Amino acid sequence: MVCKWDLLFCCCLLGLAGGTAFKSTWELPTTEQIHNSLQSCQLEAAGEDNAVMLRCLVEQLGLWTDEQGYNAKRIAKIFAAQRQMEELMVVIEYCNDRERREEQPAQWALEAYKCATSGRFGKWVKDYVKQQQKLK
Repeated sequence: MVCKWDLLFCCCLLGLAGGTAFKSTWELPTTEQIHNSLQSCQLEAAGEDNAVMLRCLVEQLGLWTDEQGYNAKRIAKIFAAQRQMEELMVVIEYCNDRERREEQPAQWALEAYKCATSGRFGKWVKDYVKQQQKLK
């Protein structure tokens, strides 16, 4: 089960990831765009499970398509400071393939997220969330 803090992380992390859908020129979103996407997805997923909200959010932020799953390059760019972009991309692509459920894209998004954040990437995410909470 994904906890509230994991979803908060997703919101913060994926909020960094910017845009709506996979535009040819991808940019980091503004704080306002992140906030609007989060609110929109919370409304859209009202009464649904966390998987629906997560998929909505990552899709709006340009990190997900139902055809390809997570965009590993974009996510790796968010964590470029870790200097392990290639390793992170391999993990994300592995999790995309392992958890692929084209007929259930929300479950695919959730399970691939859990898979990818079960190791070092998950620690980076938690550290990022803590840092963002301190800034508030």
